[in-house]
Amino acid sequence: MEEELLRGATEPLLAWYRENKRDLPWRKERSFYSVLLSELMLQQTRVEAVKDRYTRFLERFPTAQSLAAASEDEVLKNWEGLGYYSRARNLWKAAKILAERGEPQTWVGVRALPGVGDYTAGAISSIALGLKEPAVDGNVLRILTRLFADGRNIDDAGTKKYFSDLLRKVFPPETGDFTEALMELGAIVCVPNGPPTCGACPWSGVCRAHLAGREAEFPVRSEKKARRIEMLDVFVLRHADLYAVRKRGEGLLAGLWEFPNSPSQLAPSGENQQLAPSEGNQQLAPSEEGGRGVGATFGEVLATKSAKHIFTHVEWRMTGYLIEAKERDPQFAWVSAGELRAHYAIPSAFRAFLAWLEE
Repeated sequence: MEEELLRGATEPLLAWYRENKRDLPWRKERSFYSVLLSELMLQQTRVEAVKDRYTRFLERFPTAQSLAAASEDEVLKNWEGLGYYSRARNLWKAAKILAERGEPQTWVGVRALPGVGDYTAGAISSIALGLKEPAVDGNVLRILTRLFADGRNIDDAGTKKYFSDLLRKVFPPETGDFTEALMELGAIVCVPNGPPTCGACPWSGVCRAHLAGREAEFPVRSEKKARRIEMLDVFVLRHADLYAVRKRGEGLLAGLWEFPNSPSQLAPSGENQQLAPSEGNQQLAPSEEGGRGVGATFGEVLATKSAKHIFTHVEWRMTGYLIEAKERDPQFAWVSAGELRAHYAIPSAFRAFLAWLEE
């Protein structure tokens, strides 16, 4: 029953897509490398944030070979501002594989590339290689569960497999357009936040959830865990127009450059936990609770600023201190503001404090 419904809905979806698809830069070129680049950039990132960055990145690294020949620091700098920097490293590693071995021609080969999961492998396989392999993510699961008024929990692995198998049975010859049409419908009509625009949907006449007035009941999801809050003191140390930075170790934002920082000794608002400085950052601990005595440790405090940055599972609440350092501590690299902007990849989490470098 579901297969018959979806098969009949395929051509109206394709016709709608050809008429209504957005003008996006990655839809102008469908090479394996360009699709890989766009799909990795779009992971957990809004389309509007990616458009210009995709174009600039492709201009700087037009082929897998040119990307493979670049240094890691250069790749990260050109990725700056997009976040989730592990994607940039995975893209760089994948480019080395493509440059050395050529492009894979099967879903299994695509899936084996660094940073490529089932969804991304399906997108690349169908769009770049013309294979009948679905790309099933939250957008696709939302529109399909509404189409069928299906109450399966979309966070269960079995649900994704069920709909993937169903899509393989109805794939039309226009594999790339079909994959992108499903994505597009979930992005601009059957949207994740807010009510769907059913009047503009090519499936409004057959969508079981819409016909029953039950759109808001789907999809069914597990309850999300609360995001962990971490308090951080950030120190923008300046000495003779040079600023202190250091490269992060393993873990979150690994390998990127940052201003010296340490966990704050103040607990997050409304929580009882106390966050002590980590073992490797004892020398950066504020000399009084909450950083009020940092001047005694580093030098004169010229300004303070609060900022917040939200990751997928963690929220940083930061207090920044612009400090005229007493000396250049050798544990840090000391660079000019111009050098920092031109050559050092600074995570977006610390962007709020970059304004101090212009003063």
